[in-house]
Amino acid sequence: MAGLVLASTLMTATTGWASTGRQTPVTGPPPGVTAWRSDTATGRELPDPARATPMEVHDFLADLTERQLTVLVERHPLVLGNLDGAPVALRYTANARALADARAEERKRAADQRLSGEERDRAAERAERYRGLLEPGRQILAFDPRGRGQVAEVFGDLDGARHVAVVVPGSDIDLDTFDRSGNPYGTPAGMARSLAGATDGQTAVIAWVGYTTPVGIGPDAATGRLAEAGAPRLRRFVEGLDAVGLPDPALFCHSYGSVVCGLAAPHLRMTDLVVLGSPGMRAADAGSLGTTARVWAARSAGDWIGKVPHLRLFELGHGTDPTAPGFGARRVPAQRVSGHSDYFAPGTDALAAFAAIAEGRTA
Repeated sequence: MAGLVLASTLMTATTGWASTGRQTPVTGPPPGVTAWRSDTATGRELPDPARATPMEVHDFLADLTERQLTVLVERHPLVLGNLDGAPVALRYTANARALADARAEERKRAADQRLSGEERDRAAERAERYRGLLEPGRQILAFDPRGRGQVAEVFGDLDGARHVAVVVPGSDIDLDTFDRSGNPYGTPAGMARSLAGATDGQTAVIAWVGYTTPVGIGPDAATGRLAEAGAPRLRRFVEGLDAVGLPDPALFCHSYGSVVCGLAAPHLRMTDLVVLGSPGMRAADAGSLGTTARVWAARSAGDWIGKVPHLRLFELGHGTDPTAPGFGARRVPAQRVSGHSDYFAPGTDALAAFAAIAEGRTA
């Protein structure tokens, strides 16, 4: 019991150390789905984002003309930009429009004197954040402004990639902390950018923040509630990659993100499942994950997550340490990794191994 109490106070990831309130997970399709469902511009009922499979979405959109697709982007950018199974380039275009619309709205709020100073400042910060995501060359595969905000960004040529990797982050990650200059390799964008740069140029890497992550220390980080809400979203996202004909991905799951990946594993088509700095995957061993993918685990000697007891009592704790010999995962070297947020830092043995795994070069 003492160990579980310690786990509940330590089990967080990436940045925050202040105790915070319970997070409400973002679920379901993004705003605008009601208008999407009632749109008859194509002469047919549009696929319901909540019920249609990614393959059904792909097949429907494949039958539309360029003009019809353009109309849908203009009318429903938020829905189309997050629609798993839609063509990659179409999602880029839709999300650029959705971000531009969101930025314009936040700029209006920032100038609205009826709002408090704090609200105006927050709106100005969001508008600047959206401006950054609209910079030339950025490839935004998903964008959802609800809650703390969610986003997915591609590094590399996804449509032409021979290999695909998806980075799933841990706690304290949202739209605001997706990419930052301080502690860059502790952010999903920094991790994905570094991994893409370490590969052969034929591997596309996706930084995926498609679930509500825990914030700071508290029950959210020590239980699986948010991971249980995030796992179906990850499953649908990966199904969307498959629907558009992309190679099965390798997943790289950091800290609490490994809990999400562990719960989603039985339903994912993937080549490899790599966890790093993991508090546990809610599985007794690799065989219990229900996947045919190769399972890998990394943890550096300087990673504080190693001090968290790998226990589970009812919903508290995440179970067996994936780096333990008895778990059955292949071990990724991490001798040159300094801490919890540095696995993707250039020059580390872990990054070199990750690149080899992403490219399918390791036996």
